[in-house]
Amino acid sequence: MEDPRNRQYTNGEITVFWKPSKCIHATTCFRELIEVFNPGRRPWVNMDGASTRKIIEVVKKCPTQALEWKYNKDMDEQSLAANVTYKDEVTPETLTSQNKSPEQDLHKTARVKVMKNGPIVVDGHFEVSGADGNKFRSVVMTSFCRCGGSKSMPFCDGTHRKIGFIDTNE
Repeated sequence: MEDPRNRQYTNGEITVFWKPSKCIHATTCFRELIEVFNPGRRPWVNMDGASTRKIIEVVKKCPTQALEWKYNKDMDEQSLAANVTYKDEVTPETLTSQNKSPEQDLHKTARVKVMKNGPIVVDGHFEVSGADGNKFRSVVMTSFCRCGGSKSMPFCDGTHRKIGFIDTNE
């Protein structure tokens, strides 16, 4: 079933798809291209803010594929008809980290990526357990707090942006 929070935005040449349930607030999109991806603005995606080439370049950097794109010429009529922007929408700033169901990537090898000035992103099938051995959850992708300020430890809730967390080992 399609998530009703999913959004799509077009500039006439390409369509950018945003899947909030995959978003972990890595901030790559708006650190790289605030003219297009600005969570403080509604709608938060302005497809007229940069060239198609630049938008594609930044969307490809999304570590979770919460942002994806397609050329409009490669989309069917039904998909093109659904190209709308939303004035009253969910944005990366208003979400908490959510995960795909474990069945989607059951055999995917786990990968770990440290996001600059942000969380540790782990992608692949794995379980998260506490010191007492109790399992938090079985997940496919999540982000772990590095700033120490998350209200949902050990998981990232985006607090690093609010407190201005900066990597000290650079």
